[in-house]
Amino acid sequence: MSTGTYAPKPGAAPVGRMIAAQAALETRMLLRNGEQLLLTVIIPSLLLVLFSTVDIVTVPVSTTGGSGKAVDFLAPGVLALAVLSTAFTGQAIATGFERRYGVLKRLGASPLPRWALMTAKTLAVLVTEVLQIVLLTAIALALGWSPQGDPGSVLLLLVLGTAAFSGLGLLMAGTLRAEATLAAANLVFLLLLVGGGVIVPLEKFPGAARSVLELLPISALSDGLRAVLQDGAALPWGDALTLAVWAVLGLGAAAKFFRWE
Repeated sequence: MSTGTYAPKPGAAPVGRMIAAQAALETRMLLRNGEQLLLTVIIPSLLLVLFSTVDIVTVPVSTTGGSGKAVDFLAPGVLALAVLSTAFTGQAIATGFERRYGVLKRLGASPLPRWALMTAKTLAVLVTEVLQIVLLTAIALALGWSPQGDPGSVLLLLVLGTAAFSGLGLLMAGTLRAEATLAAANLVFLLLLVGGGVIVPLEKFPGAARSVLELLPISALSDGLRAVLQDGAALPWGDALTLAVWAVLGLGAAAKFFRWE
């Protein structure tokens, strides 16, 4: 029998191709999930429109940039909320139930390396976030948003925020039962929505509580984005450092304690 009879040669595809295929599958699964779509797209969009058009919460406006409208304050916070909803809440819930039903165990035994599976999940999160940001930016601009600042600083803050929330989401999904992850992830989402400077300014909270809230990753991301997009400031290194610390701690803990079964 001559060489080449069994062409193409059987075997696993290159890792890059496997990651791309898995990332595309993960993205489709995220976008087809109705509950996930509600959390990642509809809720942030409704909050942006509602609080920008109805005088419910008094928000500070910038004295150095922006149009002086409430949307200038709200848009950066809602962008931070979009990252939270996808990288943390959505990913934690989806991964938790995949772990419960044995999906992760089976994928871990496939030719796709486990690190490549997590890479594919991260890429799916990033793709979803891009779609969210495009939609929310379009809505904010239609509401009169006047963004300022350097896009590179915004991109860096979003990447750091994604890393921080992804690590925390994977840590939760890999250590808790799926039902506990579902409850805890949604509870954390609601608490951070209220106390993370997304809609309600941190200046509204008492001094002691504010000092603690400012250390949260959602507060660092929303305040950092607001400093750049509303005030036109340079990269806020304090907020970036806070996000980097959360990213290192979250991803490190997830890598150490994540259980595949």
